[in-house]
Amino acid sequence: MDLKKHIKRLEESHITPNVRENMGKLDEILADEFFEIGSSGYMYDKMECLETGVVLSDMTMHNFAMYPLADDVVLTTYYIVDTTRNRNTYRSSIWKLIDGRWQLYFHQGTITPLSLEEVLKKA
Repeated sequence: MDLKKHIKRLEESHITPNVRENMGKLDEILADEFFEIGSSGYMYDKMECLETGVVLSDMTMHNFAMYPLADDVVLTTYYIVDTTRNRNTYRSSIWKLIDGRWQLYFHQGTITPLSLEEVLKKA
């Protein structure tokens, strides 16, 4: 499987309730040094995510793109439609190859007023 497809599958799994409510699976995906700037504006680290859990929403991903930063580091960007919270976000993640597997190192979500139709027109 090519790297972009692999990272996209990891990113898609990260937004599913199946992974988000399973602390073992979440622990596997998040790097030990993971941190996030949430759409709320608050920062979270891996321990906070594992101890308090993460938001469980029905989300769909659109316009996934990947940008290699180094042989073992990639940046991803995408647009999320969150029907549970009735809002849309632009998201970015940094994935690092650590101990032979890709792990989520950084994540940020920014709420946007743009609809999916507007975003797809720009693509």
